Amino acid sequence: MRIGILGLGRIGAFHAETLSGLDVVESLVLTDPFADAAKTAAEKFGGEVVDSPEALLAAGVDGIVVAAATDAHPALILAGVEAGIPVFCEKPVAKHMSEGVAVLKAIQGKDVPIQIGYNRRFDAGFVAARAAVQAGELGKLHTVRSTTLDPAPPPAAYVAASGGIFRDCSVHDFDIIRWVTGREVVEVYAVGGNRGADYIKEAGDADTTGALLTLDDGTIAVISNSRHNARGYDVRMEIHGFTDSIAVGLEDKLPLRSVEPGVTFPAGTPHDFFMDRFTEAYRAELTAFTEVVAGDRTSPCTVEDALEAGWIAEACTLSLHEHRPVTIEEVRQA
Repeated sequence: MRIGILGLGRIGAFHAETLSGLDVVESLVLTDPFADAAKTAAEKFGGEVVDSPEALLAAGVDGIVVAAATDAHPALILAGVEAGIPVFCEKPVAKHMSEGVAVLKAIQGKDVPIQIGYNRRFDAGFVAARAAVQAGELGKLHTVRSTTLDPAPPPAAYVAASGGIFRDCSVHDFDIIRWVTGREVVEVYAVGGNRGADYIKEAGDADTTGALLTLDDGTIAVISNSRHNARGYDVRMEIHGFTDSIAVGLEDKLPLRSVEPGVTFPAGTPHDFFMDRFTEAYRAELTAFTEVVAGDRTSPCTVEDALEAGWIAEACTLSLHEHRPVTIEEVRQA
């Protein structure tokens, strides 16, 4: 099949490399507002460069991968749908939930699949955790802990435009909690602080946050996030039930150092970047998209799924700013 990629920055170029290595992908069509980015990707991974999204959609592609700036996501998703071309779009659907809801309304009744990029759904550990929960191996759940710690904060320009740590970082935890547990979040309480880069505070954001989520069956989920984890990129989950407890991410590249006498775990070199931690998950995610394009499966992460994670992020953002519990229904109706 022939796949188009819109946006050849860091993640777009990574997707180009991954797609170029899939047997089912015969050719790529690339476009980026910065022509040199598309040209460089074409030279490295192969592909035809075109000068606009319109030209790409008209180039006979079977599916498109949207890796452009967040502000462009809604228009590019809808352009793909209007052209009848299956769409993969990196999260989020839109910068603002109102725009995301508008996209959802616009695609209703359209028979064009859309997959939103939440890569943790394709990580082997998270897949195994979901299977264990679904099989009842843990019994009734009571506590979930989810962690995402970045080794260093993103640039000031990114922070200023990101919408905040809950919307661009924690949202991965929110999505994977829903996916692994099969439950919905009904209420949140969030806190945050700034003890690192001044530009994060100046942007009205926090560099370290904690969130307490209540799920619809009474399970408590605890989320920990930070822009400052010098030891590496730390993504983990614990799921505790009345029968058993399991963990994702307890492996030799875990960026955590034990000080217990005689303990050498973890023994490997710590993960230092999200592409390192989730290389195989990204490959599985894009492989799944090629199956969606071929009509062999339905979207494994829909616009509706992405918006549900977005509502949790909205509730946590409001909770942080107003120092109070917030229900999901409160932000959904705002």
